[in-house]
Amino acid sequence: MSYTAPLKDMLFVMNELAALNEISEMPGCEDATPDTAEAVLEENAKFCTEVLAPLNWTGDQQPSVWRDGEVSTTPGFKEAFRGFVEAGWQGLQHPQAFGGQGLPKLLGTPCAEMVNAANLSFALCPLLTDGAIEALMTAGSEAQQQMYIPKMVSGEWTGTMNLTEPQAGSDLALVRTRALPNGDGSYKVFGTKIYITFGEHDMAENIIHLVLARTPDAPEGVKGISLFIVPKFLVNADGSLGARNDVHCVSIEHKLGIKASPTAVLQYGDNGGAIGYLVGQENRGLEYMFIMMNAARFGVGMQGIALADRAYQKATQYAKDRLQSRDLSGSSGAVAIIHHPDVRRMLMSMRAQTEAARALAYVTAAAFDAAHYHPDEATKKANLTFYEFMVPIVKGWSTEMSVDVASTGVQVHGGMGFIEETGAAQYYRDARILTIYEGTTAIQANDLIGRKTVRDGGAVAKGIINQVRATVAELNKTDHTDLHAIARRLSAAADAMEQVVDYMVANVKADIKAVFAGSVPYLKMAGVVLGGWQMARAALVSQQKLAAGGGDAAFFKTKIATARFFADHYIATAGASRDAIVEGSAGVMALEVEAF
Repeated sequence: MSYTAPLKDMLFVMNELAALNEISEMPGCEDATPDTAEAVLEENAKFCTEVLAPLNWTGDQQPSVWRDGEVSTTPGFKEAFRGFVEAGWQGLQHPQAFGGQGLPKLLGTPCAEMVNAANLSFALCPLLTDGAIEALMTAGSEAQQQMYIPKMVSGEWTGTMNLTEPQAGSDLALVRTRALPNGDGSYKVFGTKIYITFGEHDMAENIIHLVLARTPDAPEGVKGISLFIVPKFLVNADGSLGARNDVHCVSIEHKLGIKASPTAVLQYGDNGGAIGYLVGQENRGLEYMFIMMNAARFGVGMQGIALADRAYQKATQYAKDRLQSRDLSGSSGAVAIIHHPDVRRMLMSMRAQTEAARALAYVTAAAFDAAHYHPDEATKKANLTFYEFMVPIVKGWSTEMSVDVASTGVQVHGGMGFIEETGAAQYYRDARILTIYEGTTAIQANDLIGRKTVRDGGAVAKGIINQVRATVAELNKTDHTDLHAIARRLSAAADAMEQVVDYMVANVKADIKAVFAGSVPYLKMAGVVLGGWQMARAALVSQQKLAAGGGDAAFFKTKIATARFFADHYIATAGASRDAIVEGSAGVMALEVEAF
């Protein structure tokens, strides 16, 4: 079950596509030089390979256990978490003022990919803690920030997000958890929260729950939700731990995958009320929680990319080792199955999709950094708009892709892939949750249409499409056959995507259900076109490097070949996606409910 971090591709994307050198010149990012990035990634890869990856299979076979309200995590997880936080990985992107290293998102993103690829269940704990830190940095008072953030950055405490209730899944307007004021600035919290990732565990001394609840006079619906800090152990004024709070884990879920990650049912207030503290203003809780959710959604997209890469590595190694059938060229004796054309096609599909999603995500991370650190306000605004447009695509498309890639990995293994001992099935099972939590693919797609595409009449979407066309023009300036082929596919895909945008803008008011029936196909199409754009850029850089005669020629040739494969097999589908969305989406609503 070994894992090898794809450092060469990561560094190529960071430097050549995401322009790390430009990020490192921005105020506050001076430490993130290419040399520093390479050193950080190498050290992270070592930890992930040697410490986290060997526990991945263990976690699947010996998952977390709940007993008498307490959760014991997989053997080895507690020690691995100590090593993780003591090495500073939890604080990599967080401000130095709170004990972090203050490095940009572009550098943190490949590190997160490696942690998730090595051990997805383990990685969920620091992911949720990161989100809690982001929410408190944005909406918490100075006292709350000083009380909680340094301990979470250090890994002494971890964080969670508590949204879902038995009757309130994605529809948070149905949240019923109550928060009653005590008169001293604190509240008593009562209710049940479900699906709380690492809501109870033994890896840290305290857990800081961020909880959505309603105050007594709150209006109905999402406008009446407030956000509260509810620690597992109350915190004294000097920062030491006080009494156990009235929040308890009453069970953990038995799941298809990510079994080592305890998914808790938390009960608040069975013994008089859990003490909580309001974050920000009353009734703005959902707004604050979305800060945490957006950070988590990008992180879940990285989980999809990470898991796809792990599945690809597993399938590739098996294909090189497994001897089966003769080569079609007529050689005698069995050959490794990697010589068979369809196995090669499957491996190329896994590789190309993973690399396209990685490139798109890293470029998106760079836009986040530019939006926060660039000295020019107009540039900041443009990058923030780009980042916000991309987040639902990174989350939705990358996770859908991971399910397909993990499934293909099982197929490469043949019958052995269906047997748990080979390990291929674990990636498939683990991947299946990624399209669901932190907002299903449909929720991401609805956001992409409603807030990111039609609200501004398609202006942002078309601006990005024009950037794609600029890359097409650059490809056509070369005399390289593969680059010309990629340009032809990408040009047609850009046209198809623009036609979809025009259709949605023109019809969203007249036939909103038909437009939103095409939401997920639109999101997937956008992922393919924009991921293909990044692969095209990678091919262009690789050809320039080859022409200059420097660097790793084999790597650059492979990058061009992979980009060409992605263009022929995935970008080429954009026209069909356009037809399905523009001409076929109305058919989704054609039948009466009773006909199903």
